[in-house]
Amino acid sequence: MTASPSPDSGASLNGVITAAFGRHYEVDLARHHAASGSDPAQPRLKCYPRGKKSVFACGDEVEVSPTGSGQGVINRLHPRRNLLWRSDAFREKLIAANLTQVVVVVATEPGFSDLLISRCIAAAQSQQLGTLIVLNKADLRDQLPAARRILAPFEKLDYRIVELSAREGAGALRPFLAGQRSILVGQSGMGKSTLTNALIPGAQAATREISEALNSGKHTTTFARLYGLDGGWLIDSPGLQAFGLAHLTADELAASFVEFAPHLGKCRFRDCLHESEPGCALRAAIAADAIDARRFEHFRVIREEITHAKRQTQGW
Repeated sequence: MTASPSPDSGASLNGVITAAFGRHYEVDLARHHAASGSDPAQPRLKCYPRGKKSVFACGDEVEVSPTGSGQGVINRLHPRRNLLWRSDAFREKLIAANLTQVVVVVATEPGFSDLLISRCIAAAQSQQLGTLIVLNKADLRDQLPAARRILAPFEKLDYRIVELSAREGAGALRPFLAGQRSILVGQSGMGKSTLTNALIPGAQAATREISEALNSGKHTTTFARLYGLDGGWLIDSPGLQAFGLAHLTADELAASFVEFAPHLGKCRFRDCLHESEPGCALRAAIAADAIDARRFEHFRVIREEITHAKRQTQGW
């Protein structure tokens, strides 16, 4: 019987990136082997990429070579099933790879942006990922009606919404995460890390361990972190204040607004911008209450940002 290679033997091994912070990555070798039906009980390695470029994300499947005790180098990236990322005219930020759903976390306070929800949904739709919306701090009853009103257009489109209080427990969310590869996204202060800690005992300790290794005293999440959960996994990500979608085309953006589908291609003019052109099918749908006016405004805002970003990239 041939022995499994030692983690310090220099042999190439496969693993999953479970934490990403700058040019540092934590690679879990055991997670990859468990998924393939074997379990060599290999440890996690702290890895660097070869070369200057850092093009990896949490959830990526990679090939690594150990270089010393608990250290390694990433040799190559295995093909991705999908990639969640954000971009503007000049920068790209990889968020996570190989997901099955995006969980957008909002809260009754301090308040949240419905535009950011539409951005997250568009990013998820463009990668054929499911979307789940979590309304946290639902125990704050006075603020609950206003939050529900903001979420009503999304509920009308059949996006699943789970109301809960992370501090009182996250049991209501578990059935939606079982067997899924999920990521929690949302603005700072929505309670993503509290939710993670409620779902995964020891998550706080794991985060603190990495923070100490990076000489960081911050308690908020400043890097993406993957945890195993109920036959799948869950990624807790840093708070988002912006979610640029400059990598999408105008057609891809329109396709990500699912309520537009029955009306696209039915405008009088083929190059309709859905502004003030006569015979615009989208405008007619808004007038008939088939498309929510607020959601259409989200589309216009994001489309204008994409157009502006492309002009900047081209030097206009």
